[in-house]
Amino acid sequence: MRAPLGNLMQEDEAEEINMTPMLDVVFIMLIFFIVTASFVKEAGIDVNRPEAATAVKKERANILVAISDKGEIWINKRQIDIRAVQANIERLKAENPQGSVVIQADKKSTTDTLIKVMDAARAAGVFDVSIAAQEA
Repeated sequence: MRAPLGNLMQEDEAEEINMTPMLDVVFIMLIFFIVTASFVKEAGIDVNRPEAATAVKKERANILVAISDKGEIWINKRQIDIRAVQANIERLKAENPQGSVVIQADKKSTTDTLIKVMDAARAAGVFDVSIAAQEA
């Protein structure tokens, strides 16, 4: 004898797997990992920094400028001309107004290039400028 139509519908509903709670958990985990991830910013090149006995790790360094031993200036993994440093720092400062500038100057870079980058940062409105060094 046939089963009534109502009983068949109830059996089909009982066999379905409800995916909603699992998807909710996955999305919550995704949001958690995105929020807690620390994003490392790099200037674009590795710099051989000088050592300093009083070097202190600076936490909120958002604008990194690297100066190579050949006098090349790098910001956001791009080589920048000295005349474009101010405009790039202004753009990065507009993206993050609380950001500070950290200059990673190579040991063999010239003081002239370092001073020009510092002047460009100050002209861009950033007065919290630091020079990176390795702890001795």
